[in-house]
Amino acid sequence: MKWLPAFIISLAALGCIEAPTEFQRVVVIQPLGDFPTELQDTVANAITTYYHFQTQISSKIDIPKHCFVNIKSPRYRADSLIRYLKTTKPDTVDFVVGLIAKDISTTKHDESGVVKKPASKYNDWGIFGLGYRPGPSCVVSTYRISYPKKEVFISRLKKIVLHELGHNLGLPHCPNENCFMRDAAETIKTIDQVQLNLCKDCLNQINN
Repeated sequence: MKWLPAFIISLAALGCIEAPTEFQRVVVIQPLGDFPTELQDTVANAITTYYHFQTQISSKIDIPKHCFVNIKSPRYRADSLIRYLKTTKPDTVDFVVGLIAKDISTTKHDESGVVKKPASKYNDWGIFGLGYRPGPSCVVSTYRISYPKKEVFISRLKKIVLHELGHNLGLPHCPNENCFMRDAAETIKTIDQVQLNLCKDCLNQINN
């Protein structure tokens, strides 16, 4: 597979707290299907600027057909995409972030591990992104985050990518209302309200 170096530019700090400085970690941005090229650079820059990881942008690949479902509407299963990305990750890479413009879904469970009620609603639940804690791969979709103002759309994309990658790093959902690791609670409004920043507690977990 061909790897392309991300175009890294100097950006202002995304928050008041200094982010981790583990430059040796490598994150590959994997565009799936017709994901826009310009947004790939946006994601790579956000990861490099905030987490200080090396980023590489891979060539686009087709969305794996086995990930497609049509339970309530045509979608791709996020958990299947994550597993696929995990199997394609080179040993020299720490994390793979899949980017997709199509709708993605997962099955939402309650605290006991049972499918959340009503099951007809949560068995195939549309989501913004998914990343396991911890894990080597995550996936983010732009399908549900569009907005007339481009700056709002870009802010949403950055927060969701950094959030899902945070799960890969081992971070749980955070109760801090200003931390981007806060649970979206099934609404885009939560993502708009949080800052593009990790709280001190989450930052300490990454550093420790």
